Amino acid sequence: MTPRLYFFVLAVLLLLDGLGNNAIAQNIAEQPKQQVRFIGSIIDADSKNPIAARVYIQDAQGNWLFVRSARDEGSAWPYAEAWVPMPNSIEKHTTTSAHPFTIDLAPGAYQVTIERGKEYIPLKDKLLIAKLEASPSDSSTIEKSFALQRWSNMAAQGWYSGETHVHRRIAELPNVMSAEELNVTFPVTFWTTSSDKAPNLDPSSLRSQGPSPFGPREDLGYDPIWVNNQQVILPRNTEYEIFSIGPRQHTLGAIFVLNHRTPFTQSVPPVGAIVQQARREGALLDLDKHNWPWSLMLVPIAKVDLYELSNNSVWRTNFGFKQAGFALPPWKEFEQEPPGMLTEWGWLEFGFEMFYALLNCGFRMSPTAGTASGVHPVPLGYSRVYVHTGADFKLDDWLDGLRCGRSFVTTGPMLTARVDGELPGKIFQASRDHCGEFTWEADVVSPEPISRVEVLVNGQVKHAVTPEAVRTQQGAWKWSGKGVLTIKDENRINGTIRENDFRRRDVAIRDIESGWVVVRAWSDQPDGRKRFAHTGVWYFEVDQQPVRPPVQQIDYLLQQLDASIEKQRGVLPREAMAEFEQAREVYRQIQMAAYADPVIQR
Repeated sequence: MTPRLYFFVLAVLLLLDGLGNNAIAQNIAEQPKQQVRFIGSIIDADSKNPIAARVYIQDAQGNWLFVRSARDEGSAWPYAEAWVPMPNSIEKHTTTSAHPFTIDLAPGAYQVTIERGKEYIPLKDKLLIAKLEASPSDSSTIEKSFALQRWSNMAAQGWYSGETHVHRRIAELPNVMSAEELNVTFPVTFWTTSSDKAPNLDPSSLRSQGPSPFGPREDLGYDPIWVNNQQVILPRNTEYEIFSIGPRQHTLGAIFVLNHRTPFTQSVPPVGAIVQQARREGALLDLDKHNWPWSLMLVPIAKVDLYELSNNSVWRTNFGFKQAGFALPPWKEFEQEPPGMLTEWGWLEFGFEMFYALLNCGFRMSPTAGTASGVHPVPLGYSRVYVHTGADFKLDDWLDGLRCGRSFVTTGPMLTARVDGELPGKIFQASRDHCGEFTWEADVVSPEPISRVEVLVNGQVKHAVTPEAVRTQQGAWKWSGKGVLTIKDENRINGTIRENDFRRRDVAIRDIESGWVVVRAWSDQPDGRKRFAHTGVWYFEVDQQPVRPPVQQIDYLLQQLDASIEKQRGVLPREAMAEFEQAREVYRQIQMAAYADPVIQR
């Protein structure tokens, strides 16, 4: 199906089923008698070359309008998916190829917003179409060029972006990846929501608007599909998202098997068989969300590779899913409004704290990001993971970096950091007899002022700074800082850190035990939200001993797992219950080695 044909079919389907895409329907059903043809071109402000981008147009009545390509060789894909309708969470846009776009507009005022991925400054403009003086049958053409300013070029530094929770169809992706400047995608091909069905290609029944206008998903095999030499689609991926056990509605949650070689014919639970196949085929296991009923079982049993620090609940539009799912960690206060309802930042910090607690238990997972664009009201790549490969983009290096955590996750800022010159994912070896100092350094660049940068050791903030950032020539904000990590007993002073000067901070890893370090940063937005960046993990092994959690954290994890186990009794088969019980035993063994120090409230 060509992009133009898809646009027409989608518009007609949504018009006929009356499921809310009024803007597209209006474009067809209510053509005004007097129109102006508007043609827009989007260019890079520096090179003046045409670029692909994401286009929003809204009229004075608040209706969202969709553009089309002005060239036969171009493409324009409208997007209005919202499988879980939320009146205050709207995402309606068109991604356009690097060609002019066009739309027929009645006289009036229009708001135009144009964005391109993460590394260009969004452009907002007002468009005023004057009333035509000629007869209603006449028309005219207005042309306008929009220049987007690049504020970051991570590819030039050897960093390439991707996301791991993609529900866009493969036919869309060349256009959308170009508009979002996204290098790697893992579109879900096989999907199941029931314990008695293997993953398949059938359109999902979860879509509230009705069956997908695309029809069944396509299995195009295992081989990568190259859009160009720096953008690639990995087409064979599976989502197990269990909402029923046999005929009974019962939620377990979701897990992704990414970049596997052969289709999965097994249903779950239990998960053991799919884990074995994934390992044989070199696939990656992505946890999806931290608060699913089976998440705490999956971490030790499936030995998941990836943890979504920014997941499909984080959108460009208003935050929608505000329930925690289970009891919040007691060692931290989370942003809520009203009480009992998480804000977006509260949800993100909930995910961070679960990640840190699991790292403290010795489970090594690397951060990733996914949007579920294609299901939720969010652009592809709004949350994304950047992986370092060096000057050249090599897919094998990118996948290896994703697996080991040579990466950072972002919804806005760009954060690069090193410890002793090493990127995240590095495992440092030390001993009690040969402890020393490790130098850390970090650079943050953001299109908005940088609010805070933090260095965390074993999940505790050991250094925090409100940066005195400087403006770049491209209009962004930049901060650079460095300091020292120590693992010497004498440098631990009542759980705090020694401070030298603004640029240098000494951060003590707990006593001389094994530990880990991450760096994170965020920018406060005018609407009260935050956009963040978070590095992968550096590990410090002392005498090859495992890291130990605070008893408060492991007790909490066990309590949540026990509560989940009780809900599974009488529902899951014996083999599946055995996996939950096995997971509990793993956590109990970890609990025996936990230390009693309280988690410091941040």
